[in-house]
Order: sequence, then C-alpha cells, then structure tokens
Amino acid sequence: MAAAKKGSVSKGDLVFIDYDAFLADSGKLFDTTKAESAKKAGFFDEKFDYSPVPFLLGSGKQFEALEKAVESAEIGKETEVKIPFADGAGARDPKLVEIRQIKEFHKQEINPYPGLEVQLGNRRGTVMSVGAGRVRVDFNNPLAGKDLLYKFIVKEVVTDKVEKAKAVVKMSIGTSDGFEFAIKEDKVTVILPELTKFDQSWPVARFRIVADLRKIAEVDTIEFVEVWALGEKKDAKKEAKKDAKKDNAKAEEKPKADVKPKAEPKPKAEEKPKAAPKADAKPKAEEKPKTDAKPKADAKPKADVKPKADAPAKKAPAKKQ
Repeated sequence: MAAAKKGSVSKGDLVFIDYDAFLADSGKLFDTTKAESAKKAGFFDEKFDYSPVPFLLGSGKQFEALEKAVESAEIGKETEVKIPFADGAGARDPKLVEIRQIKEFHKQEINPYPGLEVQLGNRRGTVMSVGAGRVRVDFNNPLAGKDLLYKFIVKEVVTDKVEKAKAVVKMSIGTSDGFEFAIKEDKVTVILPELTKFDQSWPVARFRIVADLRKIAEVDTIEFVEVWALGEKKDAKKEAKKDAKKDNAKAEEKPKADVKPKAEPKPKAEEKPKAAPKADAKPKAEEKPKTDAKPKADAKPKADVKPKADAPAKKAPAKKQ
C-alpha cells in the first residue's frame, strides 16, 4: 500500500486511520483501534485485531462530520473532531424501547441481563431490565443522544487496486484473510474462503462489497467464485492411494531383503529323499540271517556250563572247616 502526500486526501479515496473515540460529556472511551488504549479503558479483547482500519471517503458509512474531518486532515498528523449527537447517531427514539417475552431469549439459549447486547431478528438492541418474565430492550443506537469526540490519524492512502479490494472486504466483515482477487479492466473476480459458506451475515455484506468494489475499481461486473474442497479431498485421496501403493510395493520387496527365502528352500535341509533310503536301508538291519547267526548268543549252553564258576563255590565252604 502506498501512502499519499499531505493534502492529497479527497473524496473517493480509501485510507487507513487509527483512532480513539470518546463520549464527549464523560470522556469515556467507547471505541479504538489501539491495543494500549483498549487496555487502559478495561475492554481489551485478545481476539480483536487492533490495527488501522480502512475508511472509504464518500461511502456514507461513517458519520458525515467525521468523513469531512478525515478529508481535510493531514496524513500522519493527529486530528480531533467533536460530533454533536444530531450529526452523529441522532436523538433517542422512545418508540424503539420495547418489551419482549423472556421466552424469545430462552428459545435462542440466551439468558438476558441488563447491558447485554442481543440480536432479535434483523434488529440489534441492548437489554435494559429483566423481570416477571419480561425483558425491556432498547433498539436505539447505543450512541443515540450522545455527543462524540474522535482523535484520529490518517496513516496512508491506498492506491493499489488489489489492496483496495482487500481493504473493502475488511471494512465490511472485519477481515480479508483467505480472500483472493483478480482485477481486470472490465471485471473484478473475488475467490471466497471457507468462512463465507457458514457466515450468516455474508449475504448482506456481499451487497456492500459489490457497491464499494465498483467504486474503487470502476467496473460494473463483480464476480464471486465459491470453491468447495471436495475436489481437493479427492486429489488427496488419490495421493494417499499412490503413497499406499508405494508403501505396498516396498512391503512386497521386503522378502528379497529378508534372508527368509534362503531358509525357505527347505528341500536341501529336508532332503528326506536321500535320508529315506538310509532309513529304508533297514533290510541290512533286518538281514538277520547274517545277524541271526546268533549261535553264540544262543550258545548259552556253553555259558551255562559254568564249571569254573561252580568250582569256587565248593572251595568256600571248605575254608570254614
């Protein structure tokens, strides 16, 4: 983003500003783009992006008195402007204070209490009191009937068209993260992120974005492209299948790496055919005709003829005499 020179801010420019906004009568800070200011005021929110905000001059989205002050401001210099309630949020309208049944809140799982900001239908209000099954809600602008004081600094003027497009989106929904832009002479194409598919405020915000993009890009056609992730999931599945095939191929190659194939050729170790003939060579063991020639074993008569063994038995009793 390029910063413009002093005195170059004019109607139709898109600028970024830092500001502190106060209630003029009490000096209470009610809005800011600065983290330090929010911390001092006691309403710092870690989830909020404290940074300069885009401001499209001539869009009519801001108080007219504030727009005029920004147009006449010098870039980089703090400017202060007081805005009477008549030129700001206007006077309070008593007819916008309504009584609602507490059932309406319970249906939305809301437990109302004084000071709570609520959304009922397309209207936003602030709970004033709760009692006897009834809730008193003020649908007036919270700043209605109050004089305001702004202290701001114009940080820069955006000149790049793509950066302008991003600023327009941020100005409408608070962020431009995930959005992609393609700007041609006759058309601006906006590729939408996932968040727009589930954001209930997106349909309304889209119309504001179209109007602002036409102004900054000076084109008539704004194209929104919604991309669904199903194709990406399929591609991911294909990649996963390819990886799985590779893993399977590697797993199948493992037998070659394992020395198990050498252990598997058990024919060598189990060469039972060769061992079988040896075991079958029992005929030799059964050749008892040769080994049956156990006349020696059967010739026990010779062994039974123990004349020599009988001789000592006769001598022993002879010694006792």
